[in-house]
Amino acid sequence: MYARTSVTAAVALLGAVALILPGTASAAVPRATAPEMSPVCSRQAADPLVIAHRGASAYAPENTLAAVDKAAELDVDWVENDVQRTRDGRLVVLHDTDLRRTTDAERVFPGRAPWNVKDFTAAEIARLDAGSWFSAAWAGERVPTLEEFLAAVEANRQNLLLEIKAPELYPGIEGDILRVLRTEGWLDGAHVRDRLVVQSFGADSVRAVHERRPDVTTGFLGTPAVADLPSYAEFTDRINPTHTSLTAAYVASVHRLKGAHGKRLQVSTWTVDDAAGARRVAGFGVDGIITNRPDVVRDAVG
Repeated sequence: MYARTSVTAAVALLGAVALILPGTASAAVPRATAPEMSPVCSRQAADPLVIAHRGASAYAPENTLAAVDKAAELDVDWVENDVQRTRDGRLVVLHDTDLRRTTDAERVFPGRAPWNVKDFTAAEIARLDAGSWFSAAWAGERVPTLEEFLAAVEANRQNLLLEIKAPELYPGIEGDILRVLRTEGWLDGAHVRDRLVVQSFGADSVRAVHERRPDVTTGFLGTPAVADLPSYAEFTDRINPTHTSLTAAYVASVHRLKGAHGKRLQVSTWTVDDAAGARRVAGFGVDGIITNRPDVVRDAVG
């Protein structure tokens, strides 16, 4: 078990408030426009939350239990992952929709091109080496099931930003994920309130999670037009854009709205791995930074 450092409110150049951690167990309430605030002069901010992208994936093979544990060694409280469904209906943690880049599937199953995750059973995927591509030191690391990943995060007392990957390939995967989360104890009050966010690039997928479990904090991955933000605020609590699309004005536009739980919409940006980039987006007022190098970003922003 690793020691954890608490997230504290820090005094920023433009003012300070306590960082609002994601999640709430309350039912959705009507949304309202927040008071207008100048993004330069009046907005109060705290140090952004640091989220380990696919675990501490600069230092261990992404989306593996080793990457979760590496984030824990670095005292990083939040990890992000990607969830997909196998041919036999199990949920596994893997980013790419095929197995070629991060496993030895081509060698183990030479006649199974194009090696799509959805075409393999969980038992077949469990045979694959998901570590050697990264480094020989990680040979034998496996693709974890969602259950295994949740157990590792729980054992480390970490929190989870769960991405539903390519939901268009897996109709109904939202229900499957919620069932596993419930079975593994991740839909109780404490987890839902403070320790879990579910996100996706698919707006319909995010909406489906919100409709099934209105208490769960959700995030939309992307950069919707400012004019469209109110419609997203109906079913999500976070707008999570790539850092290359981000401006201070856009962050301010998101923050002016309240999300599905009646709290200010938040912004977590990805994927920022250098100190200068971290300071840049922190200056925009983001609430979170998703990074492969959480130690670098944390040192840069506080």
